[in-house]
Amino acid sequence: MSRKLPCTLLVDDDPTTNYLNRKLLERMNFTDEILVALNGREALQVLDEHCQATSETCPSLLFLDVNMPLMDGFEFLAAYQKLPLAERKAIVIVMLTTSVHPRDMQRLEQLPVSGFLSKPLTEAKVQQILAENFA
Repeated sequence: MSRKLPCTLLVDDDPTTNYLNRKLLERMNFTDEILVALNGREALQVLDEHCQATSETCPSLLFLDVNMPLMDGFEFLAAYQKLPLAERKAIVIVMLTTSVHPRDMQRLEQLPVSGFLSKPLTEAKVQQILAENFA
C-alpha cells in the first residue's frame, strides 16, 4: 500500500484487545492516527467529533467488535446508518469479533460492513482489508 490512512478507529470494550491492536497497527505504520472507543456509543461520539467538514482526522477504517456493553456493534451500525452522509462517506467498517454465530453472520449481511474478521487481528488480516478496500 502506497498511501497511509489518515486515521483508524478501534471499537472494542476490552482494553487489552485495543492495546494489542494499536501496537499491531503502529508496527505496520499504515495509519497516521489511531483512535479508540470502548463501545458503540463512544464510537459515535468519536465520529461526531472527528468527522466534521473541517476535520482531517475522520477515520478511514473502523474495526468494530460485536459484543459490547452500552451499545453493541449491531446497535452502532443501526445508529451509524442514520448519520449525515458526510460522516459516513469514506469509512470502511470491518467487524472484528469472536462471535461466529450464524444468527450474527446473517445480521451482518444486512449491514454496511466491508468485511468480517475473527479475533485476533493479525498483520495478514489487516493487509487483506487494505488490499480489498484501499488499493
